[in-house]
Amino acid sequence: LWRTGQIAVARREGFRKVYDLTERVIPAAHCRVVDEAASIDWACLGALDRLGFATAAEVGGFFALLTPGQAKDWCRDALAAGRIAVVDIEGADGRVRPAFMAPGTLDVAPPDPVDRVRILSPFDPALRDRHRVQDLFDFHYRIEIFVPEAKRQYGYYVFPVLEGDRLIGRIDMKADRNRQRLTVRAFWAEAGVPLGKGRLARLLAELDRVAVFADLNAIDMAPDWLRA
Repeated sequence: LWRTGQIAVARREGFRKVYDLTERVIPAAHCRVVDEAASIDWACLGALDRLGFATAAEVGGFFALLTPGQAKDWCRDALAAGRIAVVDIEGADGRVRPAFMAPGTLDVAPPDPVDRVRILSPFDPALRDRHRVQDLFDFHYRIEIFVPEAKRQYGYYVFPVLEGDRLIGRIDMKADRNRQRLTVRAFWAEAGVPLGKGRLARLLAELDRVAVFADLNAIDMAPDWLRA
């Protein structure tokens, strides 16, 4: 009912969503019915705009609204109409694969990535497609909260760590609200990522920022928190 627009989220109570009839939540002036073709066009254009470049499967899976066939047909028709172009994308392993991109995307050079280390949410848009992030960054990431503890490779809730345009590792940390401290259990650097003084200083600076963001007073490090 929510996906078809018959009900809408009226409010939240903790982690619970409270739904109501859409006409009682969203003013009628902002509600309209569109046909299937318009919906598909909106979803595909929106996905490509956010991804920058994508395969038909990535376009179709972005909003989880389309079948693979619908996305493939849209890409075929949009390409024939000149609305999108085919580009070659080189992955982290050196393999080149074709993808789609809106014409003019590369007319303006993107800004250079900053060198700051940033700890990402597991739900960050850059990580939502686990296969895509592995292809582009050679970074294998899975949330292990549903994995039995004895079978976990890293930890219950581990955050990816980004430096510039490179995913350099993952960190296991938790807010101890009773003590108002950020507890850091472990940091694993990716293979080939040396943890020199400069990189370590940038990581510690990011942990300070996270502690402030989470309204915590101090940081506790496990004695063996730097892992190979």
